[in-house]
Amino acid sequence: MKLPPVPPPSSASKSMKSNRSIDTKPELALRRQLFQRGLRYRVGYRISLPQRTVRPDIVFTRRKVAVFVDGCFWHGCPLHCRMPSDPSGYWHEKIDRNKKRDAAVNDALRAAGWTIFRVWEHESAEDSAEIIRAAVAPCPGA
Repeated sequence: MKLPPVPPPSSASKSMKSNRSIDTKPELALRRQLFQRGLRYRVGYRISLPQRTVRPDIVFTRRKVAVFVDGCFWHGCPLHCRMPSDPSGYWHEKIDRNKKRDAAVNDALRAAGWTIFRVWEHESAEDSAEIIRAAVAPCPGA
């Protein structure tokens, strides 16, 4: 297995390493909003698929709904992703790999019958929670 390249030494690299991967502020805000709407979910739940194992940020197991809260930098938000100046090209390659991985994860989950929501960190937690609630809430009369 080929290891990814090492990032070039820079203040950006040091800053990037200190970013949290779980329990981020946008994720906690969305979880709070979902909980206030009476929705109960799993955090850190591992979904084993034939091709890979996936660990979404929020999972509704009964409805087979997976929610990812994507950071604008790490996942290449078209509105907010600003690449650090890097002559080696490391960060461009890293973000491209993340985007490809996200697409592969989406495809694998959909093939297994899951519904996927990807929420950008800059999106309103309230609005996102309402959209997710509509998809997760039981159908009336069911």
